[in-house]
Amino acid sequence: MAFLNSVKQTNADPAEIRTRVMNAGLDRSDLHPDPFVQFEQWYAKTIEARLPEANAMSLASVDADGQPSLRTVLLKLYDHNGFVFFTNYQSCKARQIDANPRVALLFPWVALARQVQILGQAERIPSAESLSYFATRPRGSQIGAWASPQSQVIRSRSLLEQKVAEIKRRFAAGEVPLPDFWGGYRVIPHSIEFWQGREDRLHDRFRYTRDEQGWRIERLAP
Repeated sequence: MAFLNSVKQTNADPAEIRTRVMNAGLDRSDLHPDPFVQFEQWYAKTIEARLPEANAMSLASVDADGQPSLRTVLLKLYDHNGFVFFTNYQSCKARQIDANPRVALLFPWVALARQVQILGQAERIPSAESLSYFATRPRGSQIGAWASPQSQVIRSRSLLEQKVAEIKRRFAAGEVPLPDFWGGYRVIPHSIEFWQGREDRLHDRFRYTRDEQGWRIERLAP
């Protein structure tokens, strides 16, 4: 399993890439029949353009009252099984996902006039996969996962810092283990849309929809 911890960048000019891809547009013949391969090609372009936090994606979920929530998380793994991010399983997003696994993801690559929207179902990944990723995190981030009661009300930052100090002492003699309340979710898509900005708001949009034969590709009006 390969995580998106380090990706080589080039000295390409983001503005020049944006102009090039907008002028070229997006045609049906440009698309790979596999949306995961198409995503990989576009993601590689964001790295070439040196976009900061290219793996940042908006995650939308809905609570029991139908109130949507939106936040930014980091994509840490993607393959033909879906798109994976990590969180505290007691957080607001986790509670909403466990109650209603239907979610949406959005990669807002504005600097390249591109977006990718993903609709699908989120499910927890096996603990072994979460452990594999957790072991790659900096020690400070590992300690932070233990120390923060994510989404809960806290009276002050000093209390959080005290908890961090406590966790540091607790695990001072060895490795930081994976918390049983922390891990990954995999978003399994049923729809993936690739949006390419064009002049005069006449954007190119193509949606992949999963069906019995695989993936159906349709052009959408801008």
